[in-house]
Amino acid sequence: MNRFATFVCAAAVFGAGPALAQSNATKPGPHGVVHASVIGADGRDHGVVTLKDTPHGVLVTTNLNGLPEGEHGFHFHEKGMCEPQQKFTTAGGHYAPGGSKHGFMVEQGPHGGDMPNQHVGASGKLVSEVLNTGVTLADGPRTLFDMDGSALVIHAKPDDYKSQPSGDAGDRIACAVLAAPKK
Repeated sequence: MNRFATFVCAAAVFGAGPALAQSNATKPGPHGVVHASVIGADGRDHGVVTLKDTPHGVLVTTNLNGLPEGEHGFHFHEKGMCEPQQKFTTAGGHYAPGGSKHGFMVEQGPHGGDMPNQHVGASGKLVSEVLNTGVTLADGPRTLFDMDGSALVIHAKPDDYKSQPSGDAGDRIACAVLAAPKK
């Protein structure tokens, strides 16, 4: 069994809790899949995000619960660290390979980590699919698996798609380590 299959099996058996997602982030091959647990600022598990490399970008699938109702900024961040006690600031800024500006509404944007706002209904569930064409799981300049890893962050407010450097999306309310920093 290859390393990736071993990771997927271990995640299924052990529930892919936050500690497992942070310590066992495994780089997939081309067209690979990554599963990561999303934790809240209170350390609570909110479910799983799945990333699948495609020929056109990364397909991000969410199956989350217990989030506050409303529109939320939804971004890849530059570091693979999600520390609730630090309000997820350890995830760094938005992932921006190539130095582009933030936002879909600015001429030199968007960042590779920018994605559309996500709507959470009254039930607190977020079930969605987003194709991000600015990143990849494979090797290269746009990989989420660079030296310091990456994270998915959900913000308290919607992204306005123009304010620099992060769309005025407010506090970071949930986070998933997608790729831990390389040691």
